[in-house]
Amino acid sequence: MNRARESNRYEECRAYISERVRQQIDLSREVEDHEIREMIDELIVQTGRKYALSLEARQELGRRVFHSIRKMDVLQELVDCDEVTEIMVNGTDNIFIEKAGRIYEWDKRFETREKLENVIQQIVARCNRVVNEASPIADARLENGSRVNIVLSPVALNGPIITIRRFPDHPISMEDLIGFGSVTRQAAAFLEKLVVAGYNIFISGGTGSGKTTFLNALSHYIPKTERIITIEDSAELQLQDIPNLVRLETRNANMDGAREITIRDLIKSSLRMRPDRVIVGEVRGSEAIDMLQALNTGHDGSLSTGHANSSNDMLTRLETMVLMGMDLPLAAVRRQIASGVDIIVHLGRLRDKSRRVLEIVEILGYENGEIVTAPLYQFRETGEEKGRVLGTFEQVGGLTHVGKLCAAGVGTA
Repeated sequence: MNRARESNRYEECRAYISERVRQQIDLSREVEDHEIREMIDELIVQTGRKYALSLEARQELGRRVFHSIRKMDVLQELVDCDEVTEIMVNGTDNIFIEKAGRIYEWDKRFETREKLENVIQQIVARCNRVVNEASPIADARLENGSRVNIVLSPVALNGPIITIRRFPDHPISMEDLIGFGSVTRQAAAFLEKLVVAGYNIFISGGTGSGKTTFLNALSHYIPKTERIITIEDSAELQLQDIPNLVRLETRNANMDGAREITIRDLIKSSLRMRPDRVIVGEVRGSEAIDMLQALNTGHDGSLSTGHANSSNDMLTRLETMVLMGMDLPLAAVRRQIASGVDIIVHLGRLRDKSRRVLEIVEILGYENGEIVTAPLYQFRETGEEKGRVLGTFEQVGGLTHVGKLCAAGVGTA
């Protein structure tokens, strides 16, 4: 009973302070964060005794009021938490989070639809995007690099939906992935040679398998003297230690007359920017033909990712995506893929929620109407212990096309 009364006092005090702060904000100028905090602290001191709140409750109250005015309201706590990897807001009904690969329902939610919509508009405004009933779907990003997908009514029937993929504050390195058991040290050393030598590598995997994380880790092996162009729908790559880096991001058309700038536009433009390597965050449509043309016109060492259930499935999807962008004979498409892509690294998420490199495959060429591949490394499951999947990641073949390794002077793999 006492706990319920304290909770009621807390919420009453929070509502009162939030309203007073909003009334005191000078809308004629840009008010700094520290000024907002000072207003909140002063009001908490004035009202804290009246509502008989503990010191801990006052501190929590200050954070929540500030987050509701200047940050992302109830979501800010989750955005700031290193352990949370995914945030799923299902309107004002409930909020789910992913921690350590498992999904839990959170005990907080948005009080009103208006507050939720205010947070959404705040998110899209920061990255120059627009979302409304006329254009109810948008991709955006947060200041910390987290990827955001927003879907509004009438498309979303149960209210505004936000899905936030939160990336680590500090990019995960290949050493970290080795420590997690995602890849072996031997395979990582092999991939390092391939990246340095300029092999074109495509990273495939399902949703949440760690494609972007792995691409970030691979980027650490790119020679520092090279010029890299990254192209993304919504910028989320965290490439490491690359001085000559140009980051490009698509733009939606807006009501002011600015035209849409697509992945295809950016790939074409990037080829005039003297890149050594072009990195496309994810290929998911007709831009596949432009990406392949870049791979086949001297931009060795380029990287990209795509959704697929296996390495062979990735090749089939690439064929389909190329045909979405240009009407070509299937044989010509397959020759382009076989000539442009050297290696496919396939990632997966196992039933214990761990993320692993499941396969590394070499593209050998095009013969008898088919793309010929050969596995180089494969994951073999050996059992299960205390809910964790056990297995080995073994080398099952040697690299056939060693010309780039020899040309780069990094030996053989």
